[in-house]
Amino acid sequence: MISGAEIMVKCLEQENVEILFGYPGAAICPFYDALMDSPIKHILVRQEQNSVHAASGYARSVSKPGVCVATSGPGATNLITGIATAYMDSIPIIAITGQVRSDLIGRDVFQEADITGACEPFVKHSYLVKNTEDLPRVFKEAFYIATTGRPGPVLIDVPVDIQTNKIDKFVYPKKADIPGYKPSVQGHIKQIEKSVALIQSASRPVICAGGGVLTSGSKLKLVEFATKTGIPVVSTMMGIGVMPTENPLYLGMLGSHGKGVANRAIHEADVIMLCGARVGDRAVASPDQLSAHSKIIHIDIDPAEIGKNVEVTVPIVGDMKNVINKINDTIGDYHVPHMWADTTERWKKELFRTAPRFEGCVEPRSFIAKLSEMLPNKSILVADVGQNQIWCANNFRIKEGRFLTTGGMGTMGYSVPAAVGAKFARPDREVVVVCGDGSFQMGMNELGTIAQNHLNVKIIIMRNDRLGMVRELQKNLYHQRYTATFLDEEAPDFMKIAEAYNIDSAYATSNEEAEKYAKQMIESDKSFVLVCRVSPDTPSI
Repeated sequence: MISGAEIMVKCLEQENVEILFGYPGAAICPFYDALMDSPIKHILVRQEQNSVHAASGYARSVSKPGVCVATSGPGATNLITGIATAYMDSIPIIAITGQVRSDLIGRDVFQEADITGACEPFVKHSYLVKNTEDLPRVFKEAFYIATTGRPGPVLIDVPVDIQTNKIDKFVYPKKADIPGYKPSVQGHIKQIEKSVALIQSASRPVICAGGGVLTSGSKLKLVEFATKTGIPVVSTMMGIGVMPTENPLYLGMLGSHGKGVANRAIHEADVIMLCGARVGDRAVASPDQLSAHSKIIHIDIDPAEIGKNVEVTVPIVGDMKNVINKINDTIGDYHVPHMWADTTERWKKELFRTAPRFEGCVEPRSFIAKLSEMLPNKSILVADVGQNQIWCANNFRIKEGRFLTTGGMGTMGYSVPAAVGAKFARPDREVVVVCGDGSFQMGMNELGTIAQNHLNVKIIIMRNDRLGMVRELQKNLYHQRYTATFLDEEAPDFMKIAEAYNIDSAYATSNEEAEKYAKQMIESDKSFVLVCRVSPDTPSI
Protein backbone atom coordinates (compact mmCIF):
# COMPACT_ATOMS: atom_id res chain seq x y z
CA MET A 1 0.00 0.00 0.00
CA ILE A 2 1.17 3.55 -0.76
CA SER A 3 -0.25 6.87 0.43
CA GLY A 4 -1.16 9.83 -1.75
CA ALA A 5 1.61 11.88 -0.16
CA GLU A 6 4.17 9.20 -1.04
CA ILE A 7 2.79 9.12 -4.58
CA MET A 8 3.23 12.90 -4.88
CA VAL A 9 6.88 12.59 -3.91
CA LYS A 10 7.45 9.67 -6.27
CA CYS A 11 5.86 11.65 -9.12
CA LEU A 12 8.35 14.47 -8.52
CA GLU A 13 11.20 11.95 -8.47
CA GLN A 14 10.00 10.51 -11.78
CA GLU A 15 10.13 14.02 -13.25
CA ASN A 16 13.76 14.34 -12.05
CA VAL A 17 12.95 17.14 -9.62
CA GLU A 18 16.02 17.77 -7.48
CA ILE A 19 14.91 20.78 -5.45
CA LEU A 20 11.70 22.52 -4.45
CA PHE A 21 10.88 25.69 -2.54
CA GLY A 22 8.12 25.90 0.00
CA TYR A 23 6.57 26.65 3.37
CA PRO A 24 4.73 23.93 5.32
CA GLY A 25 1.37 23.92 7.07
CA ALA A 26 -1.17 21.46 8.39
CA ALA A 27 -2.91 20.73 5.08
CA ILE A 28 0.34 19.82 3.34
CA CYS A 29 2.02 18.03 6.27
CA PRO A 30 1.51 14.48 4.89
CA PHE A 31 3.47 15.49 1.78
CA TYR A 32 6.25 17.02 3.87
CA ASP A 33 6.46 13.88 5.98
CA ALA A 34 6.84 11.72 2.85
CA LEU A 35 9.41 14.16 1.44
CA MET A 36 11.79 13.33 4.32
CA ASP A 37 12.45 9.92 2.76
CA SER A 38 13.29 11.41 -0.65
CA PRO A 39 16.58 12.73 -2.06
CA ILE A 40 14.68 15.83 -3.24
CA LYS A 41 16.02 18.88 -1.42
CA HIS A 42 13.51 21.23 0.18
CA ILE A 43 14.35 24.91 0.65
CA LEU A 44 12.38 26.72 3.32
CA VAL A 45 11.56 30.25 2.17
CA ARG A 46 10.35 32.96 4.51
CA GLN A 47 7.06 33.73 2.72
CA GLU A 48 5.08 31.67 0.24
CA GLN A 49 5.14 34.22 -2.60
CA ASN A 50 8.91 33.99 -2.55
CA SER A 51 8.76 30.24 -3.14
CA VAL A 52 7.29 30.91 -6.59
CA HIS A 53 9.88 33.61 -7.36
CA ALA A 54 12.64 31.23 -6.25
CA ALA A 55 11.19 28.46 -8.42
CA SER A 56 11.08 30.95 -11.30
CA GLY A 57 14.73 31.94 -10.85
CA TYR A 58 15.61 28.24 -10.74
CA ALA A 59 13.58 27.38 -13.85
CA ARG A 60 15.04 30.23 -15.88
CA SER A 61 18.59 29.30 -14.94
CA VAL A 62 18.45 25.59 -15.84
CA SER A 63 15.64 25.45 -18.44
CA LYS A 64 13.51 23.00 -16.46
CA PRO A 65 10.34 23.55 -14.42
CA GLY A 66 10.56 25.00 -10.94
CA VAL A 67 8.48 23.49 -8.14
CA CYS A 68 6.99 25.29 -5.14
CA VAL A 69 4.77 24.10 -2.28
CA ALA A 70 2.40 25.77 0.20
CA THR A 71 -0.38 24.86 2.56
CA SER A 72 -4.07 25.73 2.23
CA GLY A 73 -5.76 29.07 2.87
CA PRO A 74 -3.33 31.95 3.33
CA GLY A 75 -0.38 29.78 2.31
CA ALA A 76 -2.03 29.12 -1.04
CA THR A 77 -3.31 32.66 -1.57
CA ASN A 78 0.17 34.04 -0.88
CA LEU A 79 1.31 32.18 -4.00
CA ILE A 80 -1.02 34.09 -6.33
CA THR A 81 1.20 37.09 -7.12
CA GLY A 82 4.15 34.80 -7.78
CA ILE A 83 2.05 32.55 -10.01
CA ALA A 84 0.74 35.58 -11.93
CA THR A 85 4.32 36.80 -12.34
CA ALA A 86 5.42 33.45 -13.76
CA TYR A 87 2.38 33.36 -16.05
CA MET A 88 3.08 36.78 -17.55
CA ASP A 89 6.77 35.92 -18.01
CA SER A 90 6.03 32.44 -19.44
CA ILE A 91 7.99 30.48 -16.82
CA PRO A 92 7.24 26.75 -16.26
CA ILE A 93 6.20 26.33 -12.62
CA ILE A 94 4.50 23.47 -10.77
CA ALA A 95 2.71 24.93 -7.73
CA ILE A 96 1.50 22.32 -5.22
CA THR A 97 -0.94 23.33 -2.50
CA GLY A 98 -2.53 21.47 0.35
CA GLN A 99 -6.28 21.75 0.77
CA VAL A 100 -8.77 21.00 3.55
CA ARG A 101 -10.46 17.59 3.62
CA SER A 102 -12.57 16.81 0.58
CA ASP A 103 -15.78 16.52 2.61
CA LEU A 104 -15.22 19.99 4.10
CA ILE A 105 -14.62 21.87 0.85
CA GLY A 106 -17.19 24.64 0.41
CA ARG A 107 -18.00 24.95 4.12
CA ASP A 108 -15.62 27.89 4.84
CA VAL A 109 -13.70 25.84 7.38
CA PHE A 110 -10.39 26.92 8.90
CA GLN A 111 -7.81 27.85 6.25
CA GLU A 112 -10.01 26.94 3.31
CA ALA A 113 -9.62 28.92 0.09
CA ASP A 114 -10.76 28.19 -3.45
CA ILE A 115 -7.24 28.46 -4.82
CA THR A 116 -7.99 26.82 -8.17
CA GLY A 117 -10.74 29.37 -8.74
CA ALA A 118 -8.61 32.27 -7.50
CA CYS A 119 -5.69 31.36 -9.78
CA GLU A 120 -7.78 30.63 -12.87
CA PRO A 121 -6.67 33.75 -14.82
CA PHE A 122 -2.98 33.15 -14.03
CA VAL A 123 -2.34 29.48 -14.78
CA LYS A 124 -2.14 27.35 -17.90
CA HIS A 125 -4.21 24.77 -16.07
CA SER A 126 -5.18 23.78 -12.53
CA TYR A 127 -6.22 20.57 -10.79
CA LEU A 128 -8.26 19.94 -7.67
CA VAL A 129 -7.44 16.28 -7.05
CA LYS A 130 -10.51 14.28 -5.97
CA ASN A 131 -9.13 10.73 -6.02
CA THR A 132 -5.76 9.47 -4.83
CA GLU A 133 -5.65 7.17 -7.87
CA ASP A 134 -5.57 10.26 -10.13
CA LEU A 135 -2.34 11.70 -8.68
CA PRO A 136 0.13 10.04 -11.11
CA ARG A 137 -1.89 11.15 -14.15
CA VAL A 138 -2.34 14.67 -12.77
CA PHE A 139 1.37 15.15 -12.09
CA LYS A 140 2.36 13.79 -15.50
CA GLU A 141 -0.08 16.10 -17.23
CA ALA A 142 0.94 19.08 -15.10
CA PHE A 143 4.62 18.81 -16.02
CA TYR A 144 3.73 18.28 -19.68
CA ILE A 145 1.44 21.32 -19.80
CA ALA A 146 3.88 23.56 -17.93
CA THR A 147 6.79 22.82 -20.26
CA THR A 148 5.17 22.50 -23.69
CA GLY A 149 3.70 25.15 -25.93
CA ARG A 150 4.08 28.51 -24.27
CA PRO A 151 5.55 27.61 -20.84
CA GLY A 152 3.69 28.65 -17.73
CA PRO A 153 2.52 27.71 -14.24
CA VAL A 154 0.26 24.77 -13.43
CA LEU A 155 -1.43 24.43 -10.04
CA ILE A 156 -2.12 21.12 -8.26
CA ASP A 157 -4.40 21.44 -5.21
CA VAL A 158 -4.46 18.28 -3.08
CA PRO A 159 -6.88 17.86 -0.15
CA VAL A 160 -5.26 16.45 2.97
CA ASP A 161 -7.35 13.26 2.88
CA ILE A 162 -6.21 12.56 -0.68
CA GLN A 163 -2.65 12.74 0.67
CA THR A 164 -3.34 10.32 3.53
CA ASN A 165 -5.49 7.82 1.60
CA LYS A 166 -3.70 4.65 0.49
CA ILE A 167 -3.97 2.66 -2.71
CA ASP A 168 -2.47 -0.66 -3.77
CA LYS A 169 0.34 0.44 -6.07
CA PHE A 170 2.03 3.34 -7.84
CA VAL A 171 2.37 3.39 -11.62
CA TYR A 172 3.63 6.56 -13.29
CA PRO A 173 2.39 7.15 -16.86
CA LYS A 174 5.02 7.08 -19.60
CA LYS A 175 3.42 10.03 -21.37
CA ALA A 176 0.58 12.53 -21.06
CA ASP A 177 -2.28 12.29 -23.50
CA ILE A 178 -4.55 15.30 -23.15
CA PRO A 179 -7.41 15.64 -25.67
CA GLY A 180 -7.54 19.15 -27.08
CA TYR A 181 -4.04 20.12 -25.99
CA LYS A 182 -1.73 19.69 -28.97
CA PRO A 183 0.65 22.65 -29.27
CA SER A 184 1.75 23.45 -32.82
CA VAL A 185 5.56 23.46 -32.83
CA GLN A 186 6.78 22.98 -36.40
CA GLY A 187 5.51 26.14 -38.08
CA HIS A 188 3.57 26.08 -41.35
CA ILE A 189 6.01 25.66 -44.24
CA LYS A 190 4.07 28.00 -46.56
CA GLN A 191 4.12 30.75 -43.94
CA ILE A 192 7.85 30.23 -43.44
CA GLU A 193 8.39 30.53 -47.19
CA LYS A 194 6.38 33.78 -47.21
CA SER A 195 8.49 35.16 -44.37
CA VAL A 196 11.72 34.31 -46.20
CA ALA A 197 10.48 36.07 -49.35
CA LEU A 198 9.55 39.11 -47.29
CA ILE A 199 12.98 39.27 -45.64
CA GLN A 200 14.73 38.88 -48.99
CA SER A 201 12.80 41.88 -50.32
CA ALA A 202 13.65 44.04 -47.30
CA SER A 203 16.05 46.97 -47.33
CA ARG A 204 15.68 47.94 -43.64
CA PRO A 205 14.83 44.74 -41.69
CA VAL A 206 14.99 44.44 -37.90
CA ILE A 207 14.69 41.40 -35.63
CA CYS A 208 12.77 42.05 -32.39
CA ALA A 209 13.58 39.25 -29.95
CA GLY A 210 11.50 38.52 -26.85
CA GLY A 211 11.67 36.11 -23.96
CA GLY A 212 10.39 33.30 -26.18
CA VAL A 213 13.79 33.11 -27.83
CA LEU A 214 15.39 32.29 -24.48
CA THR A 215 12.71 29.92 -23.17
CA SER A 216 12.73 27.96 -26.45
CA GLY A 217 16.51 27.54 -26.36
CA SER A 218 16.88 29.18 -29.79
CA LYS A 219 19.26 31.95 -28.72
CA LEU A 220 22.29 30.58 -30.59
CA LYS A 221 20.23 29.89 -33.71
CA LEU A 222 18.93 33.44 -33.74
CA VAL A 223 22.49 34.81 -33.35
CA GLU A 224 23.57 32.58 -36.23
CA PHE A 225 20.74 33.90 -38.41
CA ALA A 226 21.45 37.55 -37.54
CA THR A 227 25.17 37.11 -38.17
CA LYS A 228 24.56 35.38 -41.50
CA THR A 229 22.17 38.08 -42.76
CA GLY A 230 23.52 41.12 -40.95
CA ILE A 231 20.02 42.01 -39.69
CA PRO A 232 20.20 44.23 -36.57
CA VAL A 233 18.55 42.92 -33.39
CA VAL A 234 16.57 44.75 -30.74
CA SER A 235 15.06 43.05 -27.72
CA THR A 236 12.19 43.44 -25.32
CA MET A 237 13.07 43.52 -21.64
CA MET A 238 12.41 39.78 -21.35
CA GLY A 239 14.59 39.19 -24.41
CA ILE A 240 17.71 40.82 -22.95
CA GLY A 241 20.53 38.31 -23.32
CA VAL A 242 19.51 36.91 -26.71
CA MET A 243 22.78 38.38 -27.98
CA PRO A 244 25.91 39.53 -26.17
CA THR A 245 25.45 43.26 -25.54
CA GLU A 246 28.72 44.11 -27.27
CA ASN A 247 27.73 42.30 -30.49
CA PRO A 248 27.73 45.05 -33.16
CA LEU A 249 24.36 43.80 -34.48
CA TYR A 250 22.63 44.28 -31.10
CA LEU A 251 20.98 47.70 -30.71
CA GLY A 252 19.62 47.23 -27.19
CA MET A 253 16.22 47.14 -25.51
CA LEU A 254 13.35 48.97 -27.16
CA GLY A 255 10.43 50.68 -25.48
CA SER A 256 9.50 53.66 -23.34
CA HIS A 257 12.57 53.06 -21.17
CA GLY A 258 14.75 51.58 -23.89
CA LYS A 259 17.66 52.66 -26.05
CA GLY A 260 17.14 55.47 -28.53
CA VAL A 261 18.85 53.53 -31.32
CA ALA A 262 16.59 50.50 -30.78
CA ASN A 263 13.43 52.61 -30.94
CA ARG A 264 14.66 54.54 -33.97
CA ALA A 265 15.50 51.33 -35.84
CA ILE A 266 12.16 49.66 -35.12
CA HIS A 267 10.25 52.73 -36.33
CA GLU A 268 12.33 53.09 -39.51
CA ALA A 269 12.25 49.38 -40.45
CA ASP A 270 10.38 48.16 -43.51
CA VAL A 271 10.24 44.54 -42.26
CA ILE A 272 10.09 43.58 -38.57
CA MET A 273 10.59 39.98 -37.51
CA LEU A 274 8.96 39.52 -34.08
CA CYS A 275 10.45 36.45 -32.41
CA GLY A 276 8.74 35.19 -29.26
CA ALA A 277 7.63 38.70 -28.27
CA ARG A 278 4.22 40.07 -27.32
CA VAL A 279 5.10 43.70 -28.14
CA GLY A 280 3.07 45.10 -25.28
CA ASP A 281 2.60 48.78 -24.48
CA ARG A 282 5.90 49.05 -22.61
CA ALA A 283 7.80 47.87 -25.70
CA VAL A 284 5.83 49.88 -28.26
CA ALA A 285 3.43 52.58 -27.05
CA SER A 286 1.33 52.42 -30.25
CA PRO A 287 1.86 49.03 -31.92
CA ASP A 288 -0.56 49.95 -34.72
CA GLN A 289 1.97 52.55 -35.87
CA LEU A 290 4.42 49.75 -36.68
CA SER A 291 2.10 47.91 -39.02
CA ALA A 292 1.20 51.21 -40.73
CA HIS A 293 4.67 51.51 -42.25
CA SER A 294 6.28 48.07 -41.73
CA LYS A 295 5.51 44.53 -42.77
CA ILE A 296 5.40 42.28 -39.69
CA ILE A 297 6.49 38.64 -39.41
CA HIS A 298 5.34 37.30 -36.04
CA ILE A 299 6.68 33.96 -34.76
CA ASP A 300 5.21 32.64 -31.52
CA ILE A 301 4.22 29.27 -30.13
CA ASP A 302 1.10 30.79 -28.59
CA PRO A 303 -1.45 31.55 -31.36
CA ALA A 304 -3.31 33.88 -28.98
CA GLU A 305 -0.37 36.29 -28.97
CA ILE A 306 -0.07 36.64 -32.73
CA GLY A 307 -1.89 39.73 -33.93
CA LYS A 308 -3.09 40.61 -30.43
CA ASN A 309 -1.15 43.87 -30.21
CA VAL A 310 -0.02 44.52 -33.78
CA GLU A 311 -1.40 43.78 -37.23
CA VAL A 312 0.66 40.95 -38.73
CA THR A 313 1.60 40.37 -42.37
CA VAL A 314 2.93 36.82 -41.96
CA PRO A 315 1.86 34.90 -38.82
CA ILE A 316 3.83 31.75 -37.92
CA VAL A 317 2.65 29.55 -35.05
CA GLY A 318 5.44 27.27 -33.91
CA ASP A 319 8.40 26.65 -31.66
CA MET A 320 11.01 29.35 -32.22
CA LYS A 321 13.86 26.88 -32.55
CA ASN A 322 12.14 24.89 -35.31
CA VAL A 323 11.03 27.98 -37.22
CA ILE A 324 14.34 29.84 -37.09
CA ASN A 325 16.15 26.69 -38.27
CA LYS A 326 13.90 26.47 -41.33
CA ILE A 327 14.23 30.19 -42.10
CA ASN A 328 18.00 29.95 -41.73
CA ASP A 329 18.14 26.98 -44.10
CA THR A 330 16.13 28.74 -46.83
CA ILE A 331 17.25 32.39 -46.60
CA GLY A 332 20.01 31.84 -49.17
CA ASP A 333 22.72 34.48 -49.50
CA TYR A 334 20.58 37.44 -48.45
CA HIS A 335 22.46 40.16 -46.56
CA VAL A 336 21.33 43.53 -45.25
CA PRO A 337 22.22 46.44 -47.56
CA HIS A 338 25.33 48.29 -46.34
CA MET A 339 23.41 51.57 -46.16
CA TRP A 340 21.07 50.19 -43.43
CA ALA A 341 23.96 48.72 -41.45
CA ASP A 342 25.86 52.01 -41.66
CA THR A 343 22.77 53.98 -40.61
CA THR A 344 22.11 51.92 -37.45
CA GLU A 345 25.81 52.14 -36.54
CA ARG A 346 25.67 55.94 -36.92
CA TRP A 347 22.55 56.14 -34.74
CA LYS A 348 24.37 54.25 -31.96
CA LYS A 349 26.83 57.14 -31.69
CA GLU A 350 24.39 59.98 -32.28
CA LEU A 351 21.80 58.78 -29.75
CA PHE A 352 24.25 57.87 -26.98
CA ARG A 353 23.67 59.88 -23.79
CA THR A 354 26.10 60.53 -20.96
CA ALA A 355 24.54 60.12 -17.53
CA PRO A 356 24.63 63.14 -15.16
CA ARG A 357 26.46 62.78 -11.85
CA PHE A 358 25.43 64.06 -8.43
CA GLU A 359 27.88 64.98 -5.68
CA GLY A 360 28.05 62.48 -2.81
CA CYS A 361 26.16 59.82 -4.75
CA VAL A 362 26.78 56.79 -6.94
CA GLU A 363 25.82 57.27 -10.60
CA PRO A 364 24.00 53.94 -11.08
CA ARG A 365 24.11 53.56 -14.88
CA SER A 366 27.87 53.90 -15.28
CA PHE A 367 28.42 51.80 -12.15
CA ILE A 368 26.26 48.98 -13.53
CA ALA A 369 28.19 49.11 -16.81
CA LYS A 370 31.45 48.86 -14.83
CA LEU A 371 30.03 46.05 -12.69
CA SER A 372 29.31 43.99 -15.80
CA GLU A 373 32.96 44.34 -16.84
CA MET A 374 34.09 43.12 -13.42
CA LEU A 375 31.88 40.03 -13.27
CA PRO A 376 32.77 36.65 -14.84
CA ASN A 377 31.33 35.97 -18.31
CA LYS A 378 28.58 33.57 -17.18
CA SER A 379 27.28 35.63 -14.28
CA ILE A 380 23.56 35.94 -13.59
CA LEU A 381 22.18 39.40 -12.84
CA VAL A 382 18.74 39.55 -11.21
CA ALA A 383 17.10 42.97 -11.41
CA ASP A 384 14.07 43.99 -9.39
CA VAL A 385 11.35 46.39 -10.54
CA GLY A 386 11.61 50.17 -10.64
CA GLN A 387 14.36 52.49 -11.76
CA ASN A 388 16.98 49.88 -10.87
CA GLN A 389 15.44 47.55 -13.47
CA ILE A 390 15.81 50.15 -16.23
CA TRP A 391 19.36 51.06 -15.21
CA CYS A 392 20.29 47.38 -15.43
CA ALA A 393 18.37 46.66 -18.63
CA ASN A 394 20.11 49.47 -20.50
CA ASN A 395 23.59 49.32 -19.00
CA PHE A 396 24.46 45.80 -17.86
CA ARG A 397 26.49 44.19 -20.61
CA ILE A 398 25.53 40.55 -21.03
CA LYS A 399 28.28 38.20 -22.13
CA GLU A 400 27.42 34.51 -21.77
CA GLY A 401 25.29 34.87 -18.65
CA ARG A 402 21.63 35.66 -17.97
CA PHE A 403 19.59 38.73 -17.12
CA LEU A 404 16.60 37.82 -14.98
CA THR A 405 13.76 40.19 -14.20
CA THR A 406 9.98 40.31 -14.34
CA GLY A 407 8.97 42.22 -17.45
CA GLY A 408 5.33 41.17 -17.74
CA MET A 409 3.80 41.64 -14.30
CA GLY A 410 6.55 43.91 -12.93
CA THR A 411 6.44 42.49 -9.41
CA MET A 412 8.46 44.34 -6.79
CA GLY A 413 10.31 42.05 -4.38
CA TYR A 414 11.11 39.54 -7.12
CA SER A 415 14.89 39.82 -7.20
CA VAL A 416 16.16 38.39 -3.90
CA PRO A 417 14.06 35.16 -3.91
CA ALA A 418 14.64 34.72 -7.68
CA ALA A 419 18.39 34.99 -7.01
CA VAL A 420 18.05 32.26 -4.36
CA GLY A 421 16.53 29.97 -6.99
CA ALA A 422 19.16 30.93 -9.58
CA LYS A 423 22.00 30.21 -7.13
CA PHE A 424 20.63 26.77 -6.30
CA ALA A 425 20.35 26.11 -10.03
CA ARG A 426 23.83 27.43 -10.85
CA PRO A 427 25.97 27.22 -7.68
CA ASP A 428 29.15 27.65 -9.76
CA ARG A 429 28.06 31.01 -11.19
CA GLU A 430 28.15 34.48 -9.70
CA VAL A 431 24.60 35.59 -8.90
CA VAL A 432 24.10 39.31 -8.29
CA VAL A 433 20.93 41.16 -7.30
CA VAL A 434 20.32 44.81 -8.12
CA CYS A 435 17.30 46.32 -6.39
CA GLY A 436 16.00 49.59 -5.00
CA ASP A 437 15.51 50.29 -1.33
CA GLY A 438 11.76 49.97 -1.84
CA SER A 439 11.83 46.64 -3.65
CA PHE A 440 14.48 45.23 -1.29
CA GLN A 441 12.19 45.78 1.67
CA MET A 442 9.56 43.64 -0.06
CA GLY A 443 11.88 40.64 -0.26
CA MET A 444 14.55 41.14 2.38
CA ASN A 445 13.09 38.40 4.59
CA GLU A 446 14.80 35.98 2.19
CA LEU A 447 18.14 37.02 3.72
CA GLY A 448 17.12 34.33 6.19
CA THR A 449 17.04 31.72 3.41
CA ILE A 450 20.39 32.97 2.08
CA ALA A 451 22.00 32.81 5.52
CA GLN A 452 20.49 29.43 6.46
CA ASN A 453 21.78 27.83 3.26
CA HIS A 454 25.12 29.69 3.19
CA LEU A 455 24.41 30.98 -0.31
CA ASN A 456 26.95 33.15 -2.05
CA VAL A 457 24.44 35.71 -3.34
CA LYS A 458 25.55 39.32 -3.80
CA ILE A 459 22.96 42.09 -3.29
CA ILE A 460 23.33 45.70 -4.45
CA ILE A 461 20.76 48.12 -3.05
CA MET A 462 20.32 51.41 -4.91
CA ARG A 463 19.20 53.64 -2.04
CA ASN A 464 17.53 56.92 -2.92
CA ASP A 465 14.95 56.87 -0.07
CA ARG A 466 12.19 57.11 -2.63
CA LEU A 467 9.88 54.90 -4.64
CA GLY A 468 11.90 56.24 -7.54
CA MET A 469 9.89 55.32 -10.61
CA VAL A 470 6.55 56.41 -9.15
CA ARG A 471 8.14 59.66 -7.96
CA GLU A 472 9.45 60.17 -11.48
CA LEU A 473 5.91 59.74 -12.84
CA GLN A 474 4.62 62.25 -10.30
CA LYS A 475 7.33 64.68 -11.39
CA ASN A 476 6.64 64.35 -15.11
CA LEU A 477 2.88 63.81 -15.23
CA TYR A 478 1.45 65.16 -11.97
CA HIS A 479 3.09 68.60 -11.66
CA GLN A 480 5.61 67.43 -9.04
CA ARG A 481 2.85 66.66 -6.53
CA TYR A 482 4.79 63.99 -4.64
CA THR A 483 2.74 61.72 -2.45
CA ALA A 484 3.34 58.31 -0.81
CA THR A 485 6.74 57.93 -2.47
CA PHE A 486 9.07 59.00 0.36
CA LEU A 487 10.88 56.33 2.36
CA ASP A 488 12.43 57.06 5.75
CA GLU A 489 15.92 58.49 5.24
CA GLU A 490 17.07 57.25 8.64
CA ALA A 491 15.70 53.72 8.57
CA PRO A 492 16.18 50.98 8.02
CA ASP A 493 19.91 50.63 8.38
CA PHE A 494 20.50 47.98 5.72
CA MET A 495 24.01 47.28 6.96
CA LYS A 496 22.69 46.42 10.42
CA ILE A 497 20.05 44.19 8.85
CA ALA A 498 22.80 42.39 6.93
CA GLU A 499 24.82 42.10 10.14
CA ALA A 500 21.83 40.51 11.88
CA TYR A 501 22.08 37.69 9.33
CA ASN A 502 25.90 37.54 9.59
CA ILE A 503 26.21 38.91 6.06
CA ASP A 504 29.06 41.27 5.18
CA SER A 505 28.14 44.72 3.87
CA ALA A 506 29.47 48.07 2.71
CA TYR A 507 28.14 51.56 1.95
CA ALA A 508 29.20 53.60 -1.10
CA THR A 509 28.65 57.32 -1.82
CA SER A 510 30.66 57.54 -5.05
CA ASN A 511 31.38 55.40 -8.10
CA GLU A 512 34.97 54.98 -6.94
CA GLU A 513 33.79 53.55 -3.61
CA ALA A 514 31.13 51.43 -5.28
CA GLU A 515 33.65 49.88 -7.66
CA LYS A 516 36.13 49.25 -4.82
CA TYR A 517 33.49 47.49 -2.71
CA ALA A 518 32.13 45.62 -5.73
CA LYS A 519 35.58 44.17 -6.30
CA GLN A 520 35.68 42.99 -2.67
CA MET A 521 32.15 41.64 -3.02
CA ILE A 522 32.96 39.62 -6.15
CA GLU A 523 36.15 38.23 -4.66
CA SER A 524 34.31 37.08 -1.53
CA ASP A 525 33.00 33.52 -1.39
CA LYS A 526 30.17 34.58 0.92
CA SER A 527 27.00 36.63 0.52
CA PHE A 528 27.39 40.39 0.57
CA VAL A 529 25.16 43.50 0.70
CA LEU A 530 26.43 46.66 -0.99
CA VAL A 531 24.34 49.79 -0.34
CA CYS A 532 24.83 52.56 -2.92
CA ARG A 533 23.63 56.08 -2.12
CA VAL A 534 21.82 57.33 -5.24
CA SER A 535 20.38 60.78 -5.83
CA PRO A 536 16.56 60.91 -5.92
CA ASP A 537 16.94 63.12 -9.00
CA THR A 538 18.66 60.40 -11.05
CA PRO A 539 16.32 59.66 -13.97
CA SER A 540 15.45 56.18 -15.24
CA ILE A 541 16.96 56.85 -18.68
